[in-house]
Amino acid sequence: MTIILETDRLILRRLTCDDAEFYLELVNDPSWLRFIGDKGVKTLDAAREAILSGPVAMHERMGFSFYLTELKEGGVPIGICGLVKRDSLDDVDIGFAFLPRFWGKGYAYEAASAVMAYGRNTFGFDRIVAIASPDNHSSIKLIEKIGLKFEQMLPLFRSDGRPTSLFACDFRESFHHIAGMTPE
Repeated sequence: MTIILETDRLILRRLTCDDAEFYLELVNDPSWLRFIGDKGVKTLDAAREAILSGPVAMHERMGFSFYLTELKEGGVPIGICGLVKRDSLDDVDIGFAFLPRFWGKGYAYEAASAVMAYGRNTFGFDRIVAIASPDNHSSIKLIEKIGLKFEQMLPLFRSDGRPTSLFACDFRESFHHIAGMTPE
């Protein structure tokens, strides 16, 4: 188990094939299917393959990826949060998804804030973006809370052909509200 980040209540660590059962549950949750889309991951074997070809391969290639986010107390997996470099975007983006039973407790904000600081302090990113379905109001609220601002609509980015909202944080301009973050 490779721990990447720790917060007061959470551990963010690299995903492994041992996380396939949790990953299978997460990517088939109705909120994931509605706002992110059906990735066709319907079995444990498919979940293992998705972990290997997604987060594991991304981390090997880029040094970062989506991380399993778990509670320090009890090691309960609650979601994923991390950085990803998509071919369709110029910038690295932050992404997150949590099981609904863990919503409304501040976990996503805690994890996303830590990931933003990690991207800036560890990798020196001057800009991080996020994408969200325009009707995913909860995610948009969190994206804005961690310091990103709406920038533009991306046409036909989603698999269903609907547009996606792009948000961005340029650290050179301002990013003062997350501890440890100061512009150069």
